[in-house]
Amino acid sequence: MDAEEVVRVVDWLDERSVVYQVNGGWAVDALVGSQSRTHGDLDLFVDAGQVDTLIEWLSGRGYEVVEDWRPIRVELRTGDRAVDIHPMTLNAAGDGVQRGFGDETFAHRARDRAEGMIRGRPVVVATPARLVELRSGYELRPEDHHDLELLRGLGDGRG
Repeated sequence: MDAEEVVRVVDWLDERSVVYQVNGGWAVDALVGSQSRTHGDLDLFVDAGQVDTLIEWLSGRGYEVVEDWRPIRVELRTGDRAVDIHPMTLNAAGDGVQRGFGDETFAHRARDRAEGMIRGRPVVVATPARLVELRSGYELRPEDHHDLELLRGLGDGRG
């Protein structure tokens, strides 16, 4: 997933005032301010009320749904580009709740959002501390170790 496409997706979200949060490796690179590695996808937490419209727009750009576990997540792909959408239901304060399997839920608080930069374009990302938290509960891959090292270098990545 290249930076230009990430910016296109974020532009589309911002033009519609959609509440979103970039996560995963792109969020780490946005906080660092430069791309440090290749990325297989763009991980997005998105206002659940806007997910269908986003999927429709991505489909018009050639993306196809390859995994649909809604309301947990939906992944779309075209060629070497992929967007992994995680719907979150928003409350009045802008805090999001993402559903997991069974009764599991994940809180994505507005206060845990920060601003990063991708190709000179501001994007909404999780804070370094939150990105560290999101890398728990599963076996870490080499790219996760890479990202955690960068987060530690930011000083408030609690790691």
